[in-house]
Amino acid sequence: MIYEPAEDTYLMKEVLKKNFSLKDKKVLEIGFGSGYILEFLKDNRFKNLIGVDINPEAVNAGKNKNLSVFESDLFSNIEGKFDCIIFNPPYLPEDQLEDEESSVATTGGKIGSEITNRFLKNAKSHLTSNGKIFLLISNLTKGINWNNYDKKLIAEKKLFFEKLEVWELTI
Repeated sequence: MIYEPAEDTYLMKEVLKKNFSLKDKKVLEIGFGSGYILEFLKDNRFKNLIGVDINPEAVNAGKNKNLSVFESDLFSNIEGKFDCIIFNPPYLPEDQLEDEESSVATTGGKIGSEITNRFLKNAKSHLTSNGKIFLLISNLTKGINWNNYDKKLIAEKKLFFEKLEVWELTI
């Protein structure tokens, strides 16, 4: 199953619209899913885009869209530093009733933050000194370890059952 665009994706797009100064910078999207954000950035003349996803089906679909993508579990196959890292992680707490295929795209671990915390632990070594991370989380996600990033809430959207937030992180 490839994660399709939803409210969280559209909120991230709105944040990125306000950050077009990054057009000439090196940008990484982790967990690109359908490729919606990468396609949006490419259509707006971002030049140096890379996307990674743990799902080989998403990677194949991204390559068919002529996106520069490859398979990676977070940073496992990533080298170098980036000026911008975008991550809309699976952030929901584990649900025993959800099937395994869809849970890979939506579940961030037992309390929802395990994947996000792995990301935050390793992202600093892949971010340039003036770089930015755009991270989307939900108020349903508990136990985030911010790892001493400077953080600023830059967007939020209230939905029926949750509040989505996009945080800008710097080191």
